[in-house]
Amino acid sequence: MAGEQKARSKAEQAKGKVKEAAGRAMDDESMVAEGRAEQSKGDVRQAKEKAKDAFKH
Repeated sequence: MAGEQKARSKAEQAKGKVKEAAGRAMDDESMVAEGRAEQSKGDVRQAKEKAKDAFKH
């Protein structure tokens, strides 16, 4: 389960980076903001998984 969550966080981060880059290329600030938000969501999910791992060991 934890591995699935880690993969999900990485996927969210990557998707956010792509969306942010596409928004910059198209000069679409709302898309840039959405991309940054997705990256942040992935960062939070990743931090949560790291905290869970720290308490397991």
